[in-house]
Amino acid sequence: MESIEGQFPYPRHQHCKILHLVRHGQALHNVEGDKNPEALLSPNLFDAQLTPLGLKQVAKLRNEVHASGLFNRIELVVTSPLSRAMETASGCFGREGENAVSSSTPKIMAVELCRDRLGVRPCDMRRKMSDCRSRFPWIDFSMMDVEDDNLWNPELRESEEELAKRVIKLLNCFDNCELRSVVLDTSKIERERWAWLCSDDKAKDVLKQCGHHSIDVATCIYLKSSLVA
Repeated sequence: MESIEGQFPYPRHQHCKILHLVRHGQALHNVEGDKNPEALLSPNLFDAQLTPLGLKQVAKLRNEVHASGLFNRIELVVTSPLSRAMETASGCFGREGENAVSSSTPKIMAVELCRDRLGVRPCDMRRKMSDCRSRFPWIDFSMMDVEDDNLWNPELRESEEELAKRVIKLLNCFDNCELRSVVLDTSKIERERWAWLCSDDKAKDVLKQCGHHSIDVATCIYLKSSLVA
């Protein structure tokens, strides 16, 4: 994990921040996995992309984000470098019709810490960095400097403890930045880990649901040092 512990490129700020958690739209591995869990081991699902339904979900969320006025308050969108997440981030927060950003859209940044659970399943393996840059040139990949996916192990699935530690590192990134309103485009599994870190029972219930929800970073608690050391 050492390769993804870089300094988050924003100075520390003491005020509370709001994280808007967005789960990616339906992807092909979600469909195939519901039919047969063993299908998740298929190389044909490598870096699974959004389905037609997933794209419709993204368009619906985009409309909701704009209608609510939330779009104008977003300062940064942080996404996993997996295709399904970048498609969701670009579709929701990019420039409509072009899947790109402009001066009127928030910056979109890909961060390895934001990834789905690592290992074994090809659907959770990312593409080469050069391929990601080519397919999503409007996304900032400055936090990523490794061409190949050296975090994905074909024989070992990331443990619950390792995933929890990774979520803590991501939380620390937001705690140490000056931005106030940030979108975190992530997966169901990572959302469940965020729910575990929230001290408020109602917040836990909210985070376990699908769609878009917001939390104050101040409501989250850190695990004991024995876990995060």
